[in-house]
Amino acid sequence: MRTRLLPLLIVLMAGVLLALGFPLAVSVAAAEQQRVVVDRIDDTARFAALAQFVTEGSQGKDERRRTLQAELETYDSVYGIKAGVFHREDDTAMAKAPAGWRLPTEGEGREAFKEALLGRRSHDPPQVWPWQRGRVVVASPVVRDGDVLAVVVLDSPTGEMRSRTLHGWLLIAAGEAVAMLIAVGAAIRLTGWVLLPVGTLDAAAHDIASGRMRSRVAASGGPPELRRLARSFNEMADNVEDVLEQQRAFVADASHQLRNPLAALLLRIELLALELPEGNEEIASVRTEGKRLGQVLDDLLDLALAEHAEVDLRLTDIGALTAERLGSWRPVAEEKGVRLTAAGASAATAWADPVALSSALDAVIDNALKFTPEGEEVDVTVATDGPHVTVVVTDRGPGLTEQELARVGDRFWRSNRHQNVQGSGLGLSIARVLLATGGGSITYERCEPHGLRVAVSVPRDAPHT
Repeated sequence: MRTRLLPLLIVLMAGVLLALGFPLAVSVAAAEQQRVVVDRIDDTARFAALAQFVTEGSQGKDERRRTLQAELETYDSVYGIKAGVFHREDDTAMAKAPAGWRLPTEGEGREAFKEALLGRRSHDPPQVWPWQRGRVVVASPVVRDGDVLAVVVLDSPTGEMRSRTLHGWLLIAAGEAVAMLIAVGAAIRLTGWVLLPVGTLDAAAHDIASGRMRSRVAASGGPPELRRLARSFNEMADNVEDVLEQQRAFVADASHQLRNPLAALLLRIELLALELPEGNEEIASVRTEGKRLGQVLDDLLDLALAEHAEVDLRLTDIGALTAERLGSWRPVAEEKGVRLTAAGASAATAWADPVALSSALDAVIDNALKFTPEGEEVDVTVATDGPHVTVVVTDRGPGLTEQELARVGDRFWRSNRHQNVQGSGLGLSIARVLLATGGGSITYERCEPHGLRVAVSVPRDAPHT
């Protein structure tokens, strides 16, 4: 969830920063150019004042023109800005620097000149961006007695202005980058704060789904809505645990209470059999059904105890425990004419409840022996599979279809093809419950050309406390 939420927040924050950065960059460029234009306007006003003296009277006129020319040349040599005072009538220069510069016949310079002839300074020139090599042209009229006699024109290079603008843009970009890094850090902290309760809820829900019903969520972090969700989750888990506890108690009590009447009933049947001829089929059938009912009650009680029992996880040698269970089942296998073989790692340690794992292995091996015909074999392999140790039991029985594989392990479920095989349909359910309490699992798959492969897995890593 973080991989979806975090990019969304980063994109939104980047959009906000860009939306603020672009206008700021435009403002910096405009401010730099406006500063240059204002400076050039001040300079044109100064040169216009000098030009007024040149046009007044005839005495000393040449001297005043030479003074104006010297000022323009000094200005050009110091600042590299072309400057000139041009007569109104024929565009000839009263004074200019450098000497070879001429008033443009078209473009921004000519437009600025025409604007000044109307008695007002030229409009601000178009914006010059850092990647352009334009020039800033400013013109002001030389006015005497209300008449425009000449025009002062300044043609300024923009290299320094563009450099300052680019420097300002780099500062803005650096600030945006720093702000983006801070925003990303804040987004990571924010998503972590928001999603921490979600992750805790997910872990708790997984624990409950795996059978660890006492898992709860501390409703102390995250937004108020998630804290309320955590409290509601805890209440739901408490209610579910209470219902399951009542169900377990009912199953255990019912199975326990039914054992005594069933035992009495079987005893009366035995007494009744003494009064009937030996080998009576009805009595034999009643005996068989009674024993089957007793086995179902025993399995129900085992299932209730398995769901209620506390798990005792410890570091266990799975290879040695599997070998011990195989030794116990070999006489049964030999009696049925089935070969029980072992392979794989002889020593593989993992975290498991030895009693629960032994019971689960007994249920799986018993199920394999039931369905394996005489002369076939049941293979048991212990393997280290990444973070798990897996005990694989493979039989050569009729196997299950894909539809049956989806239901195997359900309580009281038995394949319609195997109803004649003795059993209650609870053995694999009990094995699954016993494994789930310790973080283990049991899976089923078909074994070609026929048979069933059952994998019992337990974790190698220590349980989280």
